[in-house]
Amino acid sequence: MKLFDDKQFLSAIHSYERQLAKLLALLLAAVVGFAALELLVETGVGLVQRETNWFDGSLIKLLDRLLLIFIALEVLQNVTAYLRDQVVQIELVLLTALTAVARKVIVLPPGTENKPALMAGFGVIVVGLAAAYWLVRWARRDDKPAQAS
Repeated sequence: MKLFDDKQFLSAIHSYERQLAKLLALLLAAVVGFAALELLVETGVGLVQRETNWFDGSLIKLLDRLLLIFIALEVLQNVTAYLRDQVVQIELVLLTALTAVARKVIVLPPGTENKPALMAGFGVIVVGLAAAYWLVRWARRDDKPAQAS
């Protein structure tokens, strides 16, 4: 067995990538589970306490954390899709990126509207990601088998 035989070497690298992806997926699943549990407990405590004022920024913080958990779930979907199909699902990656940018826009602090460069930057990112997603979908429109009528 030659260590640097191309087929054996590539097979070893591929196996290493898959095992590492599985390990990272398990770690991410555990982190998402604990984060969701912590969010549930903190939200429950906030609902029970009378002094919780949801309009002082607590609601935005809750939404921020909730969206962050959803983004982590999307990343986990990306990893499991990679493990299943052995190819990076670019549409999923672009949708995850769009969700992450949307999260940042949704939870922008008050006064951010006075920063036009930041707002323009978010706009450019959203348009770029949306255009990339549309191009990927458009390029794959002919890849699907014809429907029998």
